[in-house]
Amino acid sequence: MAAPHGQQAEAAIGTPIGTPITEAEALARLMQADDPSQQYYAAWWLGRMRCQHPDAVPLLIGALRQRRPRDPGAGVEENAVARNAARALGKLGPAGRQAIDDLLAVLDDPDDGLREAAARALGELGAEQAVAPICRLLASGPQQAGAIRAGTPRLMEPCEALLEALGDIGCGSASVLAVVEPYVDHERPLIRSAAARALLRLSGEARWGELLVALLDHPQLQVRRAALMDLGAAGWRPALEPIRRTLAENSLKLMALKGLVEQGSGEPGDAVLLACMDELL
Repeated sequence: MAAPHGQQAEAAIGTPIGTPITEAEALARLMQADDPSQQYYAAWWLGRMRCQHPDAVPLLIGALRQRRPRDPGAGVEENAVARNAARALGKLGPAGRQAIDDLLAVLDDPDDGLREAAARALGELGAEQAVAPICRLLASGPQQAGAIRAGTPRLMEPCEALLEALGDIGCGSASVLAVVEPYVDHERPLIRSAAARALLRLSGEARWGELLVALLDHPQLQVRRAALMDLGAAGWRPALEPIRRTLAENSLKLMALKGLVEQGSGEPGDAVLLACMDELL
């Protein structure tokens, strides 16, 4: 005889966090409110699996709204569940668009990491409603929004995520370009890379691709990695040979080349791209 629904949920919740789970178990973990650790893993799982169950988005929106201090003894930092919920919503495609209003509200949250997660999710969802509020956050420029917050390595705003989101959304009006362009002179190369990526996607101007290619020669591996990913996201085909030569892991170069293929599928040069990928395998 099948166990009652409540007993099934209880059994699912009791599964150790690292154990592979099913969709039903993930939904049950997110539904309960006693163990943030279980919710944290469940939100990650639903995003990772691009879950399309009708209960997924409402439950993730509920988790996103759980912006309150957590018990340090639970092993999950404050707002960690909400951050994972935001990340997951961005991966759910059209279904995730139900959460756009809630994600927009998070852009004004005092938690830097939560604002970052929401910005990335809004970019993934192509939320045009987010363009104006994101531009508002960036409008003060590198000297204010992009300034380093005293006593921390963080910037006043999560500029990298905000810039990338504008590029992902794809509204390349003159006013948006004017907000983004000053960031190509930011002191941090990762911010310069994100700004060039956004400008390349929004305008298609080769100079921004050339700026990214120049960052592939940066002495810091972290910067070279970021430039690889940004070139792949922008799908800039002239970067093929510089990507192949970059001093970075082959796995990352393959990801960048995969982006070139996906962004420009069917364009001349696909055979050359695929041959280059085979060479790196």
